[in-house]
Amino acid sequence: MPRMRAVDAAVLVLEKEGIFCAFGVPGAAINPFYSALKARGSIRHILARHVEAASHMAEGFTRAKAGNIGLCVGTSGPAGTDMITGLYSASADSVPILCITGQAPRARLTKEDFQAVDIAAIAAPVAKWAVTVMEPYQVPMTLQKAFHLMRSGRPGPVLIDLPIDVQLAEIEFDIDAYEPLAVARPAMTRGQAEKVLALLNAAENPLIVAGGGIINADASDLLIEFAEITGVPVIPTLMGWGSIPDDHRLMAGMCGLQTSHRYGNATLLASDFVLGVGNRWANRHTGSVEKYREGRKFVHIDIEPTQIGRVFAPDLGIVSDAGAALKALLDVATEWKTAGKLRDWSGWSKQCQQRKKTLKRKTHFDEVPMKPQRVYEEMNKAFGRDTTYVTTIGLSQIAGAQFLHVYKPRNWINCGQAGPLGWTLPAALGVRAADPDAEIVALSGDYDFQFLIEELAVGAQHRLPYIHVVVNNAYLGLIRQAQRGFSMDFEVSLAFENINRAEGAEPGYGVDHIAVAEAMGCKAIRVRRPEDCAAAFKEARRLMAEHRVPVVVEFILERVTNISMGTEIDAVVEFEDLAERNEDAPTAIALLD
Repeated sequence: MPRMRAVDAAVLVLEKEGIFCAFGVPGAAINPFYSALKARGSIRHILARHVEAASHMAEGFTRAKAGNIGLCVGTSGPAGTDMITGLYSASADSVPILCITGQAPRARLTKEDFQAVDIAAIAAPVAKWAVTVMEPYQVPMTLQKAFHLMRSGRPGPVLIDLPIDVQLAEIEFDIDAYEPLAVARPAMTRGQAEKVLALLNAAENPLIVAGGGIINADASDLLIEFAEITGVPVIPTLMGWGSIPDDHRLMAGMCGLQTSHRYGNATLLASDFVLGVGNRWANRHTGSVEKYREGRKFVHIDIEPTQIGRVFAPDLGIVSDAGAALKALLDVATEWKTAGKLRDWSGWSKQCQQRKKTLKRKTHFDEVPMKPQRVYEEMNKAFGRDTTYVTTIGLSQIAGAQFLHVYKPRNWINCGQAGPLGWTLPAALGVRAADPDAEIVALSGDYDFQFLIEELAVGAQHRLPYIHVVVNNAYLGLIRQAQRGFSMDFEVSLAFENINRAEGAEPGYGVDHIAVAEAMGCKAIRVRRPEDCAAAFKEARRLMAEHRVPVVVEFILERVTNISMGTEIDAVVEFEDLAERNEDAPTAIALLD
């Protein structure tokens, strides 16, 4: 039996489980693991500038392609605590990432050793599993369990903490005798599928709510086929956006308080039955449960049993992987349609299509400073159907979801529930590491961009090119808009006169993002006028291809813009002048004007 250090066995296991890229920051307590990575040379390592960013890179890497699992690595103490936000983000959105941390020697864990912290206990609430490995031979076996857990049931992150003496200990291990464990996922039965179809068949105006579980299951094709067989329109959630193309006749728009379409909300309100597949009824999708449920029945299908009934009790709940459920439903629906047993919803579908044509928000504005809506209009013109958008939170993300178009699964990579500022930039780098050929466009407000701006250097150093759109109004825009309810504008302005403002930088807008990006080894373009947008995107593509580094395209916006949102799906405030300057007297348009 071959003898080797536990960390050498760990790297062999990582290889066999399909890991080919890692993101991290080395340190004293994790150096043995790094020595094993270097000795094998089989796993690419991308050096982050902040360990939280490494965890978000791992998230982007996982989200980019079906089957991927991102790996982030850090030393003891603060490296692990820095990764907690990434673990929380991944856990909330059902994203498997593996965090490996170094740790003090076992004998020193309770002896006030430098950077010795019980990271497994800290991480436990935001991980599917968190463990400190106390026996060297359990290192490969712990990894085997970790991969099994990450892939089985509802996907999620795992943290493995390795004391330095455990890493260095020699064990007997034969990688040829190692095999990944079979993945366990529940599957809908035919009988369950027939019950769902019976409830669907009794509805006049049914909808399918398509959640991120469909994308996790790589089942978007099954969703489209099922929707087409039945003729039932689809409302994707923000995490499920792209599971059906935006221009498909049965794509009825997104519903919600913020990242929604006017026609999506109107269609949900007109429905009488909702079939939720792989979704979690998040509050920014539903608003109040009472309004969302009023006058309609619900079926909820989810891979995790405790998700069903968590927000509200459905009329029927079924535990199943989204792909397995859609396959079972498709089989029954096809048989029923052939036998003439399936109801015809073509009239309802046409109503949904009509709302989609008429209930749209204005995007074409010629004003300078620019209005953000025009930026998204220009992005739609500049970027094609295969573009992958990466974003996290803020008015930039909310407006992006309202105005951009997504046509394929995994082409909208968004941190959904946690929404940490700074996520966008490192996540985009992770997406690029996973897919060398994709056209990647990140979208940030100025504050999200500044949170982990140092990671631009990672893109330059490791040649990870993408386009980063920064919409700059020198404000915490979403919080400013939320503060209207308190009649204040307090500590949300990022504007100041920069005494080091370079020639060409915007006066009074504070940080010179162009200068920072270029100092980090990247390329950058500033845009002030709508007529310059197309040329800027063309030049960004050229610079990215020539230099193979991130290219920042900054748009100077008017300071104050209110984006449509509300507290209920039937009470979304539509601002007639979407960039009005008199915030005390907003003009509200009824949802169905």
